[in-house]
Amino acid sequence: MKSIHRVLSLVLMLALLLSLAACGEGGTVATQETPALSGETENSEGGKSPSVWDDATYGEDKSFGNGSKKVEVEVKVGEKSVTFTLNTDKENLADALLEHQLVEGEDGPYGLYVKKVNGITADYDADGHFWSLSQSGTALMSGVSDTKIAGGEHFEMTYTKG
Repeated sequence: MKSIHRVLSLVLMLALLLSLAACGEGGTVATQETPALSGETENSEGGKSPSVWDDATYGEDKSFGNGSKKVEVEVKVGEKSVTFTLNTDKENLADALLEHQLVEGEDGPYGLYVKKVNGITADYDADGHFWSLSQSGTALMSGVSDTKIAGGEHFEMTYTKG
């Protein structure tokens, strides 16, 4: 599991660098949105297909806690996002998120392997989706357990397909 996470992180960083290089050359990067990520879509029978947001615990911005450190965690799935403001005394991001039951996962060699954020499950083994972590738009090379918080940070947890 440890080597899978390391390889996955390297692949993501390479993809990010290639995307940035393409934009720097005056090119554009086309993205294809998976319709069910951003909201309900019509299916072939004319009915509505469910969105991953249907499983979300919170559908709008929310504040938690009364600790001395204030951090924001933006949960992004497709075009939609919600931001959680956490007031905590915890030392790392994993403990702050767990304190308010905003994430679930498994303990691994690198700390908490996040599988669920805000009630939305990303199951890499089933469909290739995972939760990526960034701070102020920059991908982090550490997991939530190793990400220290001092207060004032803005983190993003993005539902991503590998």
